[in-house]
Amino acid sequence: MTKLILNRRRFLGTASITGAALASPAYLRRAMAQSGGEVNIWTYNDFVPEAFREQFESETGIKVNVRLVDDQGKQFNLLAAEQPNPTVDIMTVAGHRFLQFIQSDLLAPLDTDRLSNWSNINPTFSESDWSTINGNKWGVPILSGMEVLSYNTEVVSEEEAMTWDTLFSQEYANQTAYIIQDMFSIIMLKMGYDGNMVEYMDDPEKAAAIVEEAKNFLIEKKPLVRKYYDSGAEFQQMMVNQDIVLGHSWNGPAAALINDGFPLGMTIPREGSYGFVYTFNIANNAPNSENAYTFLDALLASPEIGAAMTKASGFISTYKGASEYLTDLERKSTVFPDEQLANLQFFRAEANEMKYSLVDPAVEAVKAA
Repeated sequence: MTKLILNRRRFLGTASITGAALASPAYLRRAMAQSGGEVNIWTYNDFVPEAFREQFESETGIKVNVRLVDDQGKQFNLLAAEQPNPTVDIMTVAGHRFLQFIQSDLLAPLDTDRLSNWSNINPTFSESDWSTINGNKWGVPILSGMEVLSYNTEVVSEEEAMTWDTLFSQEYANQTAYIIQDMFSIIMLKMGYDGNMVEYMDDPEKAAAIVEEAKNFLIEKKPLVRKYYDSGAEFQQMMVNQDIVLGHSWNGPAAALINDGFPLGMTIPREGSYGFVYTFNIANNAPNSENAYTFLDALLASPEIGAAMTKASGFISTYKGASEYLTDLERKSTVFPDEQLANLQFFRAEANEMKYSLVDPAVEAVKAA
């Protein structure tokens, strides 16, 4: 998966939200039964809203210690080095990285019965196939990013943007762009296959045939594309310069343009797309597991908290009702209708070794064609 390019501070501007809007006082009174102590969290910048953190500490007596991380691999290595006695209670793991952490016994299975506010999460994020491994839940979905079809709303209609076919149409020849490696998963899904290739782990010949079919499709459509790009900044520049009017992109760079006032829209087309979810996970042998569950339940207590996380981070909230606490512009750049979210699938890692051993050379073949 290509790295998401996103300037979180620029994305939505202000990250502020009042402490009074961040949590239900009734819930926090229940949390007052806690006896204080601390909870240690490794996460990305702005994933714990500061106003929520301050109110949580005030109402529960639990001190929240946040250590910022910027790389999943570094976090894995640090956590592995600390086992069996980690210093962290909660860390942030992307759903498609679960397997690596689980197989190394670094995460504790999540007991959702201890989270009275679990139902506040949109089931698109909490109940999808990626979220259950070996019969257990492993993380609390908090924020999401996804691949979308982005379009200049002054040129392309929303109806046209509801299908990936428009990206490959003669009407917009040489006015489109996409990240070619990421498009392989989309094309396989569009053709009715499992773009994660998990279904074909025991049938490598079928997997190879599917990648070959996707490769041939992209070669056939190559004359229509203006550019295979690599970074979100490239996509943004091509849109602003009107070199393209339609493109596959990650939602982050697209949303940044929307918030800058550019006439851009984005959809999850009816054929489907792929996304990833950031989750809060409890470390195996966490030193403060009770406080960790108290923190997570408080974080899920109200949609205002989800909205605050979106405002601060720029990613899409997993909370039901979070959009009600966003401005019109923020909703336009971070909210999708439920019927579009139903088209979303999530990246899984089980078949990655096989998948990319086939996709990587296919990508080079398309480029060379």
